Amino acid sequence: MRLRDCHNFHDFRRMAKRRLPGPIFDYIDGAADDEATYRRNTASFEQCDLVPSVLRGVEHVDLSVSVMGQKLALPVYCSPTALQRLFHHEGERAVAAAAGKFGTLFGVSSLGTVSLEEARRLGGGGPQCYQFYFHKDRGLNRAMMARAKAAGIEMMLLTVDSITGGNRERDKRTGFSIPFRLTPGGMAQFALKPAWGINYVTHESFKLPQLAEHVDMGGGAMSISRYFTDMLDPAMNWDDVAQMVREWGGQFCLKGIMSVADAERAADIGCTGIVLSNHGGRQLDGSRTAFDQLAEVVDAVGDRVDVMVDGGFQRGTHVLKALSLGAKAVGLGRYYLFPLAAAGQPGVERALELMRAELERDMKLMGCTSIAQLSRANLRFR
Repeated sequence: MRLRDCHNFHDFRRMAKRRLPGPIFDYIDGAADDEATYRRNTASFEQCDLVPSVLRGVEHVDLSVSVMGQKLALPVYCSPTALQRLFHHEGERAVAAAAGKFGTLFGVSSLGTVSLEEARRLGGGGPQCYQFYFHKDRGLNRAMMARAKAAGIEMMLLTVDSITGGNRERDKRTGFSIPFRLTPGGMAQFALKPAWGINYVTHESFKLPQLAEHVDMGGGAMSISRYFTDMLDPAMNWDDVAQMVREWGGQFCLKGIMSVADAERAADIGCTGIVLSNHGGRQLDGSRTAFDQLAEVVDAVGDRVDVMVDGGFQRGTHVLKALSLGAKAVGLGRYYLFPLAAAGQPGVERALELMRAELERDMKLMGCTSIAQLSRANLRFR
């Protein structure tokens, strides 16, 4: 299968599955418990229909949006995700460069495999956010924010739905962890994809630059699962976050908000943005989809904070439905991770180009020339 033969999310997923050892593919593709929320994330769009208008003069379409003080050329952005160099040796370098080329936001994860300073350079000065987790070590939290500010990061993004890891049973069956502790079945799957192993050992060693002084990957002192259970603070509360918002003193976003009450509290403590998200179905299985929660959250706080959303977006029409409900922008995760795994930077660029083409075509078919023209008037729910 060749990159030019990939025309949608499912094509990239199949290509990635052919290249990656099973445990790594399942790490990207898997979710919590029975994976019901993961499936519903995309299925939820099928309950919403678009109602297009015609004869509107749509020769030129403007896809740009403004989010948390940043101008994006596209209403979609590359959400921060962990361990990207495990999927392809270019990792965050590929995604940062591709996002910069398309003029959209890229998120660097605290579990990223390229330093936020390098990702900042590769982004070509485009907008970037830094995603981090709340640690028991308050000094570490302050140090991470100071480092991000020194690197010129405009937006701080705190993930609030991962105070403990989700029950990802695919990973348990294969023994996937960092460092690797594979089951016999998991090792056998690596043996079936020797090209990945050759690629992995012939490039620079795997590391987590943002946490290099705190999590020893080389010596195996701490696995990713232990990072979540040992270093993250389940006692995190609204007072802790309010203090971080004050210390950052700039654009501050909470990722993982789902309820109206939490959205209102985020606005009350000075957050300038929130991301409605169930973590791609990877945390609490049975959680409501972010798309289904979007309208009521926008109605409650949309005039106080920028509301973004992620989870299950695979098509331009999915994005337009969320924008019509009032989302400022849509985060993409697996949508770019599978192309990254399949083909590195060219894969990410092709995926973003396909999304841009879909959005422009769908906007014309909707009779809209700017994102601001989308509204709930062009939606009907079944």
